Amino acid sequence: MRKLPTYFLALTMLSAAPLASMAQRAAARSGNPILPGWYADPEAAIFGSQYWIYPTLSAVVGDTYPAEEKVEVRKAYAQQVFFDAFSSPDLVHWTKHPRVLDTASVKWARRAVWAPAIVAKGGKYYLFFGANDIQNDQQRGGIGVAVANNPAGPFKDLLGHPLVDKFYNHAQPIDQFVFKDTDGKYYLVYGGWQHCNIARLKDDFTGFVPFEDGAVFKSITPQGYVEGPVMFRRQGQYYLMWSEGDWTGPAYSVAYAVGQSPFGPFKRVGKVLAQDPAIATGAGHHSVLNVPGTDRWYIVYHRRPLGDAEGNHRQVCIDELHFDQQGHILPVKITTTGVAAQPLKP
Repeated sequence: MRKLPTYFLALTMLSAAPLASMAQRAAARSGNPILPGWYADPEAAIFGSQYWIYPTLSAVVGDTYPAEEKVEVRKAYAQQVFFDAFSSPDLVHWTKHPRVLDTASVKWARRAVWAPAIVAKGGKYYLFFGANDIQNDQQRGGIGVAVANNPAGPFKDLLGHPLVDKFYNHAQPIDQFVFKDTDGKYYLVYGGWQHCNIARLKDDFTGFVPFEDGAVFKSITPQGYVEGPVMFRRQGQYYLMWSEGDWTGPAYSVAYAVGQSPFGPFKRVGKVLAQDPAIATGAGHHSVLNVPGTDRWYIVYHRRPLGDAEGNHRQVCIDELHFDQQGHILPVKITTTGVAAQPLKP
């Protein structure tokens, strides 16, 4: 949970991928982790014939990020003021796009920029993000939205102020996800502090459309929810996934629930992503990819290396996501080999 600002994030650029990972890439597998350096909360998306990942960067006092710029990180949250992005044609070979969003272009955001979510609409790209780690309604910050003409940015603040800046239904305004339903309506699903909200976005993403009862934010909090919601639809069912446990600890994990609409009610099914003491700990805060025109699914998430005592050292990984004949998500097997190359059709 991100309730107290005493936790610090960590980010150290690694000089090279692990040797095993390099060998796996040569054999057309992604290997895990898939990105060099300390990153977390990966938002995965597909635009055209490219996969994209937008992660949170992690900065820890004493680390240096980015290595090529020789920036000494003295205050972790204060340094966490931009996003990098990564693109790939096949899930194996990744290209870094540095600083696609910087708080220099978001005047109200000053620190703790977290958990991006992205959507393409009308030829533009909209990046939703949390900033400032506000702890009450009197502090300035919350969820913002930026826009660009290219998925690699540069993204500029759309509103000049936060989109969500209060604790509606007790949900901290962080960990946003944008869900597009089959009727073309877009929803913002978000929330920390063990509360999850949904709100219908206006067509231009500048605000919200109230529901029929006049409410703007509806609680859809399932049992066990902590943070990091993800919503998708498959074979007529709505899946709500989230992270639970202590985000700095080894038992951080992902669970899910199923409902018949974006508003639930969502019935918890169980955990599907967790640590493997033989591979890595703290597996959580994920996103989901579905290859267009197929029933092939992937889960992109962060985890921590074995034996690393720094709880904020997080790495982005990818593994396959499978369903049984009843539509249940099968437990994810986290791996060091990652996934096979999966080029997208033009």
